[in-house]
Amino acid sequence: MALIKGNFLDNIGRVYGIYTGGFLAFIVLMAILEQLGVAADTIGILFVAFTIAIYALIGWLSRTMEVDAYYVAGRQVPAVYNGMATAADWMSGASFVAMAGGIYFGGYSYIAFVVGWTGGYILVNSLMAPYLRKFGCYTVPDYIGTRFGGNLARLMAVIVLVAASFTYVTAQINATGTVAARALHIPFEVGVWFGLLGILLCSMLGGMRAVTWTQVAQYIVLIIAYLVPVIWMSNSQGFGIIPHFSYGEAVQRITELEAEYGLLPAAEAMAGLSVLTTPAVAPVGDYAEWKFVTLAICMMAGTASLPHILMRYFTTPTVRSARKSVAWSLLFIFLLYFTAPALATLTKLQLLDPTLPTAIIGKPIEEVLALDWIRNWSQVDMLAVADQNGDGILQLNELFLRPDIVVLATPEIAGLPYVISGLVAAGGMAAAMSTADGLLLAIANALSHDLYYKIIDPKAETATRLIVARILLVVIGALGALIASLQLTGILGAVAWAFCFACSGLFFPLVLGVWWKRANREGAIAGMVAGFVAGTAYLYYVYNGGTPWFGLDHLRFGIVGMTASLVSMVVVTLLTPAPDEEIQKMVDATRVPTGPAILSSNH
Repeated sequence: MALIKGNFLDNIGRVYGIYTGGFLAFIVLMAILEQLGVAADTIGILFVAFTIAIYALIGWLSRTMEVDAYYVAGRQVPAVYNGMATAADWMSGASFVAMAGGIYFGGYSYIAFVVGWTGGYILVNSLMAPYLRKFGCYTVPDYIGTRFGGNLARLMAVIVLVAASFTYVTAQINATGTVAARALHIPFEVGVWFGLLGILLCSMLGGMRAVTWTQVAQYIVLIIAYLVPVIWMSNSQGFGIIPHFSYGEAVQRITELEAEYGLLPAAEAMAGLSVLTTPAVAPVGDYAEWKFVTLAICMMAGTASLPHILMRYFTTPTVRSARKSVAWSLLFIFLLYFTAPALATLTKLQLLDPTLPTAIIGKPIEEVLALDWIRNWSQVDMLAVADQNGDGILQLNELFLRPDIVVLATPEIAGLPYVISGLVAAGGMAAAMSTADGLLLAIANALSHDLYYKIIDPKAETATRLIVARILLVVIGALGALIASLQLTGILGAVAWAFCFACSGLFFPLVLGVWWKRANREGAIAGMVAGFVAGTAYLYYVYNGGTPWFGLDHLRFGIVGMTASLVSMVVVTLLTPAPDEEIQKMVDATRVPTGPAILSSNH
């Protein structure tokens, strides 16, 4: 390539500039094909296939057999690109596919996810990322095992990491299955395996290096895909091309229309689908504010405990670069989170407002069933229309759809060209794949590096370690696809569980490991065991019909786990001997913002 001279890092801006231009050109080409009469299904397939092929190509070009490159991308990722990769890692199926759907149905109460996930990055920046990077480890269990000493602490960290990350990865495979089911007209149970194939193509050959550069490309796709429909709808509805500050009138209009049409509780939804008419208002009851705050706290602490996010900051060249990466991450994440409420609002208005040509409430059901988007989503069992009162007219409480499809169906609901639907499908696939890549890598790396290499076979050769990691990627991915196909909970529910698992077992051992040099091995083990067991037991109790304590339902079990973890860790630490002087000096050095990493890259 004449345009690229020198090594990749010297030309990184030009490389991704060419990539972005090429992707925009592909969108234009698809739009032209649509105008020439190419079938919508063909365009959807081309979008998904093209984007997966690009990611697989990046993964192939980034393949490596070097340990440092496989685990931490050689610690050579510039801050702005690491921020973009982290944002893609973070913009999961929950953020892209499910969050706007949650806001669409639940309104105010679902903003707790946005507040918690965004606020969590403040904790990451102030309490975690720079110090873990200064420590110089490969993985979170590696830090726990080295900071507190002993294989038992490392093993407990691996167990918590696997539980949290595996729960999270099933949600991402769920999202890829949803996209694939609609784009390829295949059953959801088959779609999850198609999505898994794309995920493994990106991450298996190059490890963290391949995942990093793939995630930068995926962020570009997903943010374009998320912003275009919102801007298009806003402009057509008269709210301008930047709706983020001007859609208040739309919220007011929806409130009026919902009151006019009448509502039914979500509990009356049929066949596991969420009823369209769940009120988008603040929750009521004695625990309303408490539930909001506790959900936000679980999401914040979970963000600061999730291993696949913390791993991203091990890839930066310096401690200062790790700090700058967090700032860039927040900016890139903000672009989507600030847009999600606007998307949910404008989409809902498209369906409810009789002055808009896309409104369907109050129209004959036969006419509604003839609409392409209704028929397409019904065929994959994600939408249903029921004439419950027998009058042949669609009422507000007679349309049922899964919250997970709101974003994916928005272009079709709004009557936009199908090329936009293909773009959104590609964005949803990018979001879910990028997070799944990071999660699978976090699990496989923890098992191969911290369990196999550090505990089982410390003399294992490099090639053996990387082969083990790749085999584990495939096995864990297959198990995730199998669990996702069972649809035990929705995408947001699975994500909330993952965050609660992470914060129950890891939050206080990580935080106190950095900020309390008196914290010792016995305390850390007690904190991880007590927090994880208490949180898991409470989840089992509530999920199987137990009465929640203080309104803490199954989405908030992290509050119980974190409380048990903190109390156990502090009490046991104070009742047992302090760490030796060498460990305490290491902790002091960790908090110095300058200088080289404490541990060598060969640790």
